[in-house]
Amino acid sequence: MRAAVGDRIIVRGHKVGEHDRVGEILEVRGEDGAPPYVVRWARDGHESTFRPGTDAIVEHLEDHH
Repeated sequence: MRAAVGDRIIVRGHKVGEHDRVGEILEVRGEDGAPPYVVRWARDGHESTFRPGTDAIVEHLEDHH
């Protein structure tokens, strides 16, 4: 997985009725866009260091303009 500052990360809900988690990548700590990422989560504005699993996708900044 590769990302850049400003990209959006989406973590798919695991259960029926569970909403996706969406966040903005504020910082990339790995080499060449690799995790971990510092993410601001849209739902509550909480910021955390995040290592995405297979249930996560990245929407690149140019994809959502």
